[in-house]
Amino acid sequence: MPVFVRMIFGLVNFAARKGLRNDAASARQQARQTGIRGETYAYWFLRRHGYIMIARNFIVPGIKGEIDLVGYDGPVLAFIEVKTRAAASEAFGKPEEAVTTEKRRNLSRMARHFLAERRIAEATCRFDVLAIESRPGRRPVVRLHRGAFGAAD
Repeated sequence: MPVFVRMIFGLVNFAARKGLRNDAASARQQARQTGIRGETYAYWFLRRHGYIMIARNFIVPGIKGEIDLVGYDGPVLAFIEVKTRAAASEAFGKPEEAVTTEKRRNLSRMARHFLAERRIAEATCRFDVLAIESRPGRRPVVRLHRGAFGAAD
């Protein structure tokens, strides 16, 4: 494992020691900042665990949403959906529960576009969900669900 990745994740992890939320911002800004910080944390978390990232925030015009992260976990190309929740939003359930059937369908469609756009004809692919729960004053709790769901039409 490269020393650089360990060092950067150590810094990101240290910065997140009191949570990923900024209480000084408005509710909408808080949600957006928490999501951005969660994706950054997820990026370095996955790099620390051996993923090689090749894309971030991939969008397809005409399809709602985006693929948060795309990277190789060994020989497998993983399309990763990052879901971050702050403690105040526990009423909405666990972060991974927010990946609905519609979201899965959109991610599958975007993944096909990604493969076609990058001219990747043969690749073993899977969809992962990385759930982050951020509580104020504590380090984030991270759960990685490899192969969380299959491709849907």
